[in-house]
Parts: sequence; structure tokens; C-alpha cells
Amino acid sequence: MSFRQLSESTEMYLKAMAELGDRDVSIARLAERLGVTNVSANEMMRRLGEQGLVSHTPYKGVTLTKKGREVASNVIRRQRLWEVFLYEHLHLEWSKVYELACSLEHATAPEVTEALAKFLGHPQVNPRGNPIPDEDGLFVAMDGLMLREVEIGRSVTILAIDATETDVLRYLYERNILPGQKIKILEAAPLEGPLTLLVGGKEIALGLSLAELVFVK
Repeated sequence: MSFRQLSESTEMYLKAMAELGDRDVSIARLAERLGVTNVSANEMMRRLGEQGLVSHTPYKGVTLTKKGREVASNVIRRQRLWEVFLYEHLHLEWSKVYELACSLEHATAPEVTEALAKFLGHPQVNPRGNPIPDEDGLFVAMDGLMLREVEIGRSVTILAIDATETDVLRYLYERNILPGQKIKILEAAPLEGPLTLLVGGKEIALGLSLAELVFVK
């Protein structure tokens, strides 16, 4: 089965699984990410299992097989290359390029993907700092910590943003929480309260759920 024989829906499910960690992914969490019902997600997992793209362990979740991971990496490569093009060459809004690239990834032939990679100079990361798989699906993993794991008083540099929703990305963009930005953790409120950050000379409060999407070094 070639990548181009797969439906757009199949590619979307496999990519979403990879973005959620690719192992023991909760079907309910997958359904929520894709905006579908649990029944629809369960049925798709059954079909993907029959195609050898995922494996399902009762009470644990679904995991990408080697073949499923290869397909997901290919989709992610296309999508992240388009993000680079849209942001760096068309100068579209940083918070919108993920969503816009998603509309292009499924209609991109392999020869277009590789021509795009060559045109862009074979970038290693997308505008959110996430690694771009190479033609063989390989990539250098991010070597960083989640922001919420950093000790109080420490200064760090943002490595990547692991969010995909446009409204979340816009919220972070408007507060200058972007890859390459230097920040300092000033305070962590008790009882799972927000972090207070120093970003570009301004104090910013960031909830822990959002802090889990920010990776730093």
C-alpha cells in the first residue's frame, strides 16, 4: 500500500496519533483531538487495525505499528514543510500556518514534497520548533524539558511549541511565547496554579496546561 492510496481521513488519524505520542493513545483523546465521536474513532481504529497500521490493546489504547508510523511521519513531513513555506516565504501569521498547512498536506505528491524540501534548504524544524522527519521518516528528537518542569528562578530558552490549535497558538504568539525567546520562571502558584514568567521584560501568567505545551532548554 503506497501513501497515496490512503484516504485523507486515514492520514489524519495516523498523524493525530503520532502527535499524541504514538503509543497507548486513548481513543477518547484521539476522538476529542479530531472532533469526532468515540464511535467513529473506534470504527476507524478497527479499520486501521485490519490494514496493519495500528494495534489495539484493551484498556490501554492504540499504538502505531511500524507501517503506521512510517505513514504518519510522511504526513508530518509534508505538513511541516508547508508550515515553513507559508511562514517564511508567504509571511502568513505564525499561529495560522499549522491549520493552513493541514489543508495542503493530503494533496502533496512525493515529488512535490521533495522539491519543496530542496527549495526550502531541507529545514530541520518547523516554525513551532518541531522536528521535520527526513525522506526516510527519521528526525532528531527535541532535547528539552516541559516548561512546567523547570525550577523557579531559572532562565531558559523556548525550544518548541507542541500545540496545534490556532486559538492556543495565537494566545502564545500574542504573549511572545515563541521558539528562540528567552524567559525566566519567577513564580509557581500553589494548588496547580499558573506560572509567572518574565518574557521580554513583561510578567506573563501561564496556566500549567499551556506550560505543558512549551518545551525549553
